[in-house]
Amino acid sequence: MVRHTSGGRQFNWLNLLTIIAMSFGSMTYGYSASIISTTLSQPSFNAYFDLDTRSDATALISTMNGLYQVGGFLGVFTVSWFADKWGRRAAIGVSALITLVTGALLAGSVNVAMFIVVRFFSGAGAFMILSAVPIWMNEVTPPRNRGMLVDIHGAALLFGYFLAAWVGYGFFHLDSPNAWRAPLAFQCLPALIVLVGLPFMPESPRFLLIHDRYDEAAANLKRLHTSDEAAVELEQISHQMQIDRTLPSSYWALVTKPSYRKRTLLCLGTTCGIQFSGILVINNYGPILYGNLGYDVDQQLVLLGGWLTLAFGSGVLSLFLVDHFPRPKLIGGGIAACSECDRMNERDAVDADTVLVVCLIIECALVAEFVGTTNTAALSAAVAMFYIYVIFYELTLDGLQFAYIGELFPTHLRAKGMNIGVAGICLMNIIWLQAAPTAFANIGWQFYLCFIIPGCLMAGLIYFTFPDTWGVPLEEVAAMFGDHDEIYDASKHAKEEINAEHSEKVSVDDKSAV
Repeated sequence: MVRHTSGGRQFNWLNLLTIIAMSFGSMTYGYSASIISTTLSQPSFNAYFDLDTRSDATALISTMNGLYQVGGFLGVFTVSWFADKWGRRAAIGVSALITLVTGALLAGSVNVAMFIVVRFFSGAGAFMILSAVPIWMNEVTPPRNRGMLVDIHGAALLFGYFLAAWVGYGFFHLDSPNAWRAPLAFQCLPALIVLVGLPFMPESPRFLLIHDRYDEAAANLKRLHTSDEAAVELEQISHQMQIDRTLPSSYWALVTKPSYRKRTLLCLGTTCGIQFSGILVINNYGPILYGNLGYDVDQQLVLLGGWLTLAFGSGVLSLFLVDHFPRPKLIGGGIAACSECDRMNERDAVDADTVLVVCLIIECALVAEFVGTTNTAALSAAVAMFYIYVIFYELTLDGLQFAYIGELFPTHLRAKGMNIGVAGICLMNIIWLQAAPTAFANIGWQFYLCFIIPGCLMAGLIYFTFPDTWGVPLEEVAAMFGDHDEIYDASKHAKEEINAEHSEKVSVDDKSAV
């Protein structure tokens, strides 16, 4: 079925404003996830918890990062319960509340055990909001502009990273034994903004329609989208929700039904494949990596801040890129080098994204050859590789993954599908972040090979085999997986109505003849 969508821009400017307002939730995750990188470099933090003298300091640092991801992995599976039962906004609100409370407790930690335990719950809240926000964004944006608008989620979480780096750097220069506490407490601010603004945000029209709240859904669509687009969407979504209510919606169905299982594998392949790029290792252990290259603590924090500033700028630029290229080509090309494409514009994107894996290979070679030497030019080149790397990562991968995995699933499974995708991110980062300090200490540059080799394999798999959901209405994606009978077909419905009217007319004529 080909849907007749309205032409041109399909969203109302209020739609854009609500997306930006809700992106404070995305910023909440970004700040919470990133603030640990500068915290671990704070002399006051290391002195307070004796991390500069303890023999088990490396293990404790690994646990601080690893347990955060474990909390995220377990916590994210609760999002679908809140999102499907109480609404997409409720899922965001609960997540923001957890992040608010844990931010205060982290800042007030009195011993390392308390800090580590609270990090577990902080990870749960952060990854819950990382999942909840794009669920809502995918469902309130129109198909033509969905990639760009959902990618605001990625840009906002990058702003959280950026802000964490510079707040941490500012408090690094504060001469106080408690200087490490304020940056951790600051993560409460964006979460508080979300909680204050949430009652004024529109609920997802798809959630409202699947719960038979037609009038509210119609009003929200008319407020958020252009009038022509709102009318088209209202008809299709309302009929589609009647079908979706009859379909299986459990996690078990995502494993047992072949078409749902394929979606699940594609979702995990996307998020886990992207994590093979090693982005969070570079982010969370950035100061340590720069320290290994010979830079002092002040320089380490400046370099991390510059890296994240560049990441944020690249994330903003990606808003104007994502809706011009097929999803798998951009994601696969963004992970590693791929073959030439038939279409010229696709080829240009892939050639540019080849830089990503090349940067890691060059970084690996520079670290192997020049760490521990006085070759400043080579060490500066190693830093430059990190900077070039993050430009292309943010242009092609970070925000797009949330749009793509949100597009793969129908409304009755979208929250669960997004949960699985974000859980994949957590699972990969549990492995990488827990292993990284020990790996860098024992095998050094060879650890980069753990990203380069499997990353290239996943890139090829995504590029050549994953379906493209670019510009397809959410209600029609099911056709890509063979579920034609689960899609409301307007043309088929119209034909059935015409046939029914014709049969009724024939029946009336026959009676008149008698």
